[in-house]
Amino acid sequence: MRYGAMNFPIKPVLDEIERVASLGFDFLELALDAPQAHFSAVREQKDKIFSQLKNNQMGLVCHLPTFVYTADLTDSIRLASLREMLGSLETAKSLGAEKVVLHPGYIGGLGALVMEISRNHALTSLSTLVHKADELEMELCLENMFPRYLSFVEPEDFLPIFEAYPQLKLTLDTGHANIDDAGRDRALNFVKVFSRRLGHVHMSDNHGKRDDHRPVGEGTVPFNRIVRALKNAGYDGTLTLEIFTDDPMDLIASRERLKKMFM
Repeated sequence: MRYGAMNFPIKPVLDEIERVASLGFDFLELALDAPQAHFSAVREQKDKIFSQLKNNQMGLVCHLPTFVYTADLTDSIRLASLREMLGSLETAKSLGAEKVVLHPGYIGGLGALVMEISRNHALTSLSTLVHKADELEMELCLENMFPRYLSFVEPEDFLPIFEAYPQLKLTLDTGHANIDDAGRDRALNFVKVFSRRLGHVHMSDNHGKRDDHRPVGEGTVPFNRIVRALKNAGYDGTLTLEIFTDDPMDLIASRERLKKMFM
């Protein structure tokens, strides 16, 4: 297993690479969000970023922008969001990222009242991104979301998508899967159904109400069961700790806990 951590996009990217490297991680997951990590800013620093990763012997996974609206009902907003995604995808390629993580389109506002239209917008945007990733020869990993997204939450939401796009992989997010999951088995079901489509994993903890990004063991995510399922599925790829606290020891301690579980 290779362990990574994510940058905080309000801080300079080069500083974040040094922070993650100093904690002993194998790779950086670069969230391509404004202000500091917008793809235009990253392109201007491409050579320095590439050199810094190489000097620290770190790999790179990229996360396409989170705060855009590729399922929005307003055409201009949706298309602008898609352009942001495509620009970020091209930037990830230029940096040599080994894979790219994608949030499906957020459905909010009046979109919740016309779900068929909203889902069609989300799927049309996804199709564009999948084909662009194919053109760039990049591995695209679609992430499971939580109920507030109104779609792309349960394993069955992904069945037609993975059938339509055999090249698409899954990013399993344990924190997302735990939200409003009374039985604590949604993440396990994702692993069971898509064991051969797992491309990436996000690990963080919460108490099942909000996406708190807490350290491993501080919430109700059933990590022991999830790790057992991942081991049984033969997964031994990239795992990003999405833990956002002020104490860097939380990242280190969480990584060491997971390493023991995977032994």
